Amino acid sequence: MNNITSLVKTRRVGGSLVVTLPKEVTESKGIKEGEIVEITVKKLRVDGFGALRGIGPFTVDDELKANE
Repeated sequence: MNNITSLVKTRRVGGSLVVTLPKEVTESKGIKEGEIVEITVKKLRVDGFGALRGIGPFTVDDELKANE
């Protein structure tokens, strides 16, 4: 079985949380409405926010360069 990884966001519908399968995934797997599929769920941790996402902690060298 070849797996496809896709990141999706949950949303609330009634009392449930739902995810939507992207069109690319459904087309590549030939999934049609009403079919039963198996999914594996893994919650991802989001680090940082906005413009600072992906920037590591400042170091002493960074501080020295800023004051040159």
